[in-house]
Amino acid sequence: MPRLVSVGNVIVDIVMRVDAIPEPGGDVIASASTITAGGGLNTMVAAVRDGIDVAFAGQYGTGPFGDVVRAALASSGVEVLQPGRDDVDSGYCVALVDASTERTFVTSVGAEGRLDRSDLDRVELRSDDTVFVSGYGLAHAVNGPAIADWIGTVPPSVRVVLDPSPLVDTLDPAVLGPVLERNDVVSANGREARLLAPTAAGLPEAVTTIAASARGTALVRDGAAGCWVAEPGAAPVLVPGFAVDAVDSNGAGDAHGGVLVAALSRGASLVDAVRRANAAAALAVTRHGPATAPTAAETDAFLAAHPSA
Repeated sequence: MPRLVSVGNVIVDIVMRVDAIPEPGGDVIASASTITAGGGLNTMVAAVRDGIDVAFAGQYGTGPFGDVVRAALASSGVEVLQPGRDDVDSGYCVALVDASTERTFVTSVGAEGRLDRSDLDRVELRSDDTVFVSGYGLAHAVNGPAIADWIGTVPPSVRVVLDPSPLVDTLDPAVLGPVLERNDVVSANGREARLLAPTAAGLPEAVTTIAASARGTALVRDGAAGCWVAEPGAAPVLVPGFAVDAVDSNGAGDAHGGVLVAALSRGASLVDAVRRANAAAALAVTRHGPATAPTAAETDAFLAAHPSA
């Protein structure tokens, strides 16, 4: 069975809902808050819910936050490939979700930032796996060089998907370069695309530029409008999105990425896989919380109800 194999980060999300982000030096009282495992876990859970096997190849720690991460991994249906570290706790992220559903992150790094080459050498890839790489992992001083070095050993039959993350413009070219050269699909949101292609006039030009500078296909998510797709040698195409009443955008990109990989792994065409991922992201934003990806049955029902979108 094909798998999604993630070398990303699983951390603890401290999510707080606020009317607006306070000005520097200001203060605000949250209307609601949750503490849960998140980060790369959300993409993996989305793929599991859409019906494929998932393996986690990242690191995690020991301590209060590590306990949350370990419990979440144990209940998620994800196969854990690393033994974890007992000398440092897992990290955490404070996520502020404002009234517009936009989210702002501040992250403290822990054990997830200490994934080294010996850890990656434990990973035994299958020919039909998909390796999922996140820019958040590439940003770490240990993970980034280790993944960049290891990615060149990934067999040609294994699909590599890169989610560049909002940190993409801070990544060391010596780290990002080898991943772009080996990747098969770059999947970015609009802001990330503009950082990757700063001279592009708009998202269609940005997705074309990204596809030309990377190996394979580029996708740029454009919110409710849908997702731009650029394949080598072809003009960009917009796969339409779905109009829904959004309440929380946190986790929408994760849902899109996990379901995209699941659909591609089952042999769906690129456009069909993106349309399914658009539907999953649309459902995710109608729910509060970061891990809001729908089940396969929910996505099937949504697509059946929106045949012309």
